[in-house]
Formats: sequence, C-alpha cells, structure tokens
Amino acid sequence: MEEETQRVDEVGARAGRGLRWTVLGSLVTRAGSFAMGLVLARLLAADDFGTYAVALAATQLVMHVKDIGIQAAIIQWRGRIEDIAPTASVLNFAVTTAAYGGFWLFAPVFARMAGNEAATGVVRLLTAVVLVEAFTAVRSASLLVRFQQDRLTLAIMIGFVANAAVAVTLAFAGAGAYAFAWGQVTASVVTGVLIFFWGRLPIRVGWDRETAGKLLRVGIPSAVGFGLEALLMNADYVIVGNVLGAGQLGYYLLAFNVSSWVPGIIGTALRYVSLPSFSRLSEDPVALSEGVRRAVPVMVAFVLPPALVMGLLAHPLIAFLYGDRWDFSAGVLRWLAVLMVVRMLISFLAVDVLTGLGATRTTVWLNLGWAVVLLPALLAGAHLGGIRGAAVAHALVAVLVAVPMALVILHRVGVRLAPVLPGLVRPAAGAVAAGLVMALLEGATRTGPALVQLVVAGGAGLLVFVLIVVPGAALKKLVTRSA
Repeated sequence: MEEETQRVDEVGARAGRGLRWTVLGSLVTRAGSFAMGLVLARLLAADDFGTYAVALAATQLVMHVKDIGIQAAIIQWRGRIEDIAPTASVLNFAVTTAAYGGFWLFAPVFARMAGNEAATGVVRLLTAVVLVEAFTAVRSASLLVRFQQDRLTLAIMIGFVANAAVAVTLAFAGAGAYAFAWGQVTASVVTGVLIFFWGRLPIRVGWDRETAGKLLRVGIPSAVGFGLEALLMNADYVIVGNVLGAGQLGYYLLAFNVSSWVPGIIGTALRYVSLPSFSRLSEDPVALSEGVRRAVPVMVAFVLPPALVMGLLAHPLIAFLYGDRWDFSAGVLRWLAVLMVVRMLISFLAVDVLTGLGATRTTVWLNLGWAVVLLPALLAGAHLGGIRGAAVAHALVAVLVAVPMALVILHRVGVRLAPVLPGLVRPAAGAVAAGLVMALLEGATRTGPALVQLVVAGGAGLLVFVLIVVPGAALKKLVTRSA
C-alpha cells in the first residue's frame, strides 16, 4: 500500500504543477472571454449568437473526432513518443484533413438541420481550426505526457489575445457571426505555431503499420466516445435552432456559455493533467482508486458554489453581466447549472478515468446510452417548453440516466467508489446550507439592484459554504499566511 501511495503522490506532484499552470491559463483566458463576451453581447444581436452556436456545435463535433483519437492514444503510449511520432503525424494529418473536407461538403446540410442555412459559411470557416490540429496534435500530446502544461498554457493565452483583437475589431465593423469565427481561427493559428515549435519533436515523416494499428485500436473507440460526448453537449444547439429559430438559440447559447465557465476553467485544466495522470495510475488498480478518492471531493467542492450562484441567482447574474434584454436566458441557466455539475463529474472525471484505463469502448457505451435518451428528450422539451424546456430535459436526463450509468461502468472496471463517499459529506452539507442562505437573502433583496443581490446573497452563501467545507485547520493556516 505504501508503494501505491508513493506512486500517487509522485504523479500527483507532477500533475499539481501542470494543474496550476492550466488553471492559471484558464482563469486568464476565461476572464478575457468574459470581458469579450460582454462587449460582443452589446454589439451583436441574438440572431448572430444563434448563427455562431450552429457553427460552434459543428466545430465541437469535428474537433472530437477529427484525429480518430490518435492524440488520446499517444497520451496512453507506454514507450517513447519520439519512436511513434512520424507514424502518428502522418496518420493524424491524413485523417484530419479528410475529416475537414468531408464536413466542408456536409456544412450546408448541417446548417439546414439546425434551421439556419445562412450559417453554412460560418460553419465552414470555424471548422477550419481542425486543420491546424493536423500539424500540432502529436506535439500537444507530447507536452501533456511530459507535464509541460506551462508551454501549452502560454501558447493558448497568446492565441486568445489574437482572438480578442480580431473578434472585437470585426464586431465593431459589423461582421456579425463571422467576428466570432475569424477570431477563433486566428487564435488557433497563433497557438498552433507556438505548439509546433515548443513541442520539441523531430520533424520526421514515416510509417510503421504495426504502430498505426496500435494507435487506431486505442484511438478509434476513444474518438467515438469523445464524439458522442460532443454530440451530447451540442445537440441542443441543433434541436433548439431547428425548432425555435436563431433568435431563441442565441438566448440559449448565452446561458450555456455562462454555465460552461466552470467546465472551461476547471474542467479544461483538469483534462490536461487527468488523462496523463490516470493513465500512469491505471497500471495499479489500488493506486487508481486512491487517485479517484482524492480527486472527486476536490472537484465537487469547486463546482458546487458556482452552480448554486447560477441556479439560485440566475436573474440578477444575467442582468448584471449582459443587461435586462438577455433576461430570457436566466430561466435556462438555472437548469444548465445542474447539467454543469454532472458534466464535470462525468465528462471531466469518469471519462478520463476510463480513457486512462484504456477502456475506451466503455466511454462509447456510456455516451451512446446518454445520447439515445437525450435526443428525443431535447426534442420534446423544446416543443413543450421552448428553450427552458430543452434545458430541463438536458438536466433531468443527465441526473437520471448519465450518472447511474457512469457509476455502474466505473464499478465494473474495478474503480472503488465507496471510499469516495466520506469525502462528499462536507461539500453536500455546505451546499445545502449555502443554498438556503442564498435563497433567503435573494428574496429579501429582490427589489434592489442586481449587483446588491449578487454581493449580499451570493457572498453570504459562499462564505457559509467555505466555513463548512474547508477544515478549520486549513482556514486558520490561510488566515495566518494572509496576516
């Protein structure tokens, strides 16, 4: 047991360094995205957001399947990456460019399915970001495996600066949804150039049939699983756009973007370190279970406070950030906050554990089962309750279908879940107490400005959560350091 604990500590130390960098990068880029979103929400119409949502859904789908899982297979590779890099690079380039070519032809059909044929050009432009990945995927994987998230993070941050400059400039010039797309493409090119050189892999082209076969055997199921995950997170854009139109989809996208702040900051940062970490720990089932036992309560403790704010203070939050004209998004945000919690636990933890184990086929069954129930539920929800009905359907299916499926699958692959439960007691108690405080104070301050509601109700609730969840010794140590 001591050896397993030592291994967990060793991997945890390297992952912790990488996590600090990725969290820093995510915080900076998300803060910038937030500021840019405030500007664009005042320059662009809801229809522009709706058109961009269609292109974003297409891009997310293509990004997850474009390399048929080669990057994930590289992360799990037990030998030297330099030995497989030539074959992996050729395979990745061929598949990625073919995927983009196919989707370029399919773009009009996709836009029509989403009820917005005018989005075809934006879809074709935005999905072009995958062409950059054709040159950089192997080098990105090598940075992750070596826990050199500092270089990856810096490249992403520099790319975001380029994104903001281009997107805001084009929005002022009246480019509409194309402002989003050109900004993203610019960021992808800038980030890709930096990763290509910082990846420090020899520029070699080669082909080894055995290596390609091994990569594909691991990568294809992983790509299908991640593709289904992308479908789960973006199917509502297509369905809402088709049933309700671009304007309603714009309101839905705004709420979904707010609910994605935490997955974007914490989840993205975790994925940069969780995949290589769980891959290393997967060699020992005891070490893997210990890693899961430590990771789950920490993630839950970080996710619950923002979920409470989004769920209970949705109206003042939207009004303060984007103005009263976007208030229709608040009713959607309440339910998407529930989805956010499930999404963090499944997409950014359970799926990464299964991928680290090499059990990529199980991620396919997990996401496929989720999708089979979700798609008709979203369609029914949109018809019966508009954008709020779609959000309710998304949240209920996540809680009632996805969570039980994930628990059963993790148990079957040997991950011990019972030791996780004691660590969840404090976060659960803190969430209940903080939720009650927020609800009471939100009612008492409802007639006041939105900022007052957020500061009073949100601040008091978060304080209660911290006092309950964070151990007294840790709080005392933090206060002593601050003094």
